[in-house]
Amino acid sequence: MASKAAVAAVDFTRIYSTLGLGKDTIAALQAFRKRHGDAQRLQSQYASQPTTVDLAHYRTVLKNKAIVDEAEKLLKEFKVVTYDVSAHVKAIETFEAKAVEKAQATAAQIDVELKELQATLANIEEARPFEDLTVEDVGNAHPRILEAVETMVQKGKWTVPGYKEKFGDLSLM
Repeated sequence: MASKAAVAAVDFTRIYSTLGLGKDTIAALQAFRKRHGDAQRLQSQYASQPTTVDLAHYRTVLKNKAIVDEAEKLLKEFKVVTYDVSAHVKAIETFEAKAVEKAQATAAQIDVELKELQATLANIEEARPFEDLTVEDVGNAHPRILEAVETMVQKGKWTVPGYKEKFGDLSLM
């Protein structure tokens, strides 16, 4: 009874959206929920059916009483077969372990991404406006730009390759 209340209390749509689960994990959870719902429906359907057999009714209806006697004998000798479900339990535990492992990996990945995003946000908040930057600041941030400019000046190149194609020729002559 407590498990039914727990299942009813779980908001799976919120779990799918807020935990950032992978497609495989969500698909596996949905398939498991569907199988569980089907099993519950079958169990309730079979539980509502009568389990007793009225052999007296069959004795009055059937002419061949030997068949009824044989059926009664088989019913008395019938013993419920028990199945070893340890293999199924082990498979479920393996699935659970994999799901927990994937969830932990996802949580770790989200933590790393969150830290990176927080660092980027802090960098953006601390950055100076573009208007306040100087050529020296850009050169210090990206030394390759200074190296490229120095080599171009040494070779006597005063234009940037691709500039005219992109921005057009702004000379008046």
